[in-house]
Amino acid sequence: MDTSKLFSLEGRVALVTGGSRNIGKWIAEGFIAQGAKVYISSRKADACFEAAKELGPNCTALPQDVSTVAGCKALAAQFAEQEDKLDILVNNAGAAWGEPFEQFPEQGWDKVMDLNLKSPFFLTQALHGALKAAASAQRPAKVINITSIDGQRLNPWETYSYHASKSGLIYLTKRLAARLVSDHINVTSIAPGAFASEMNRAARDHGDAVAKRIPSGRIGAEEDMAAAAIYLASRAGDYVVGETIAVDGGMVNAHLGGSIDA
Repeated sequence: MDTSKLFSLEGRVALVTGGSRNIGKWIAEGFIAQGAKVYISSRKADACFEAAKELGPNCTALPQDVSTVAGCKALAAQFAEQEDKLDILVNNAGAAWGEPFEQFPEQGWDKVMDLNLKSPFFLTQALHGALKAAASAQRPAKVINITSIDGQRLNPWETYSYHASKSGLIYLTKRLAARLVSDHINVTSIAPGAFASEMNRAARDHGDAVAKRIPSGRIGAEEDMAAAAIYLASRAGDYVVGETIAVDGGMVNAHLGGSIDA
């Protein structure tokens, strides 16, 4: 048994949505460090190109708004102009919306559900051919959905569409896994806890206070997110199918009470 290259991504091609900042960028950086060629996409073109420049020559920007089916198809077409095969797709682009129940608007429902739940399905569908072209029984292709521990338990905030979309994406991960495993495409998800990001401003702006309520005693670091994604994307994760891994310092499975926003 040779374990020396279990986590290597040499020769792999990856596409990460929402890759211009925070979790998506950390994953992209981790993949590149393990030898992958990475494409990142985000709605804001300037930020996408700037992030790709920062990440170096093995990163290419493909800006696109994937909140619509047309946008998903457009991104798949852009990718096809560059590559024939896709080894790893990370569906990370997401949005949140918090507002009291009495005033919660349709816009706050549709925007979040479209980007968080509809987009991963239709982008995976649009890239199915490229994923199949890269996949084999010996080396499956990978789809990694970025969900949230808010899909597994409640936070104290009135983020109705966010909770619904992330719990839905966890179950969609299972359903896609059941269909795509026959094509040698493994679908899994990562459920982040408290990481300092635009999505989680409490962890970003009040990290020490948030950390006190986490069993591990700290908020997540960039390396924690990159490590989980590298595991699932590499040979190390080839026998993991349909699973959601909580990367949360114990909030879901080792917390005795209360909650935090994550």
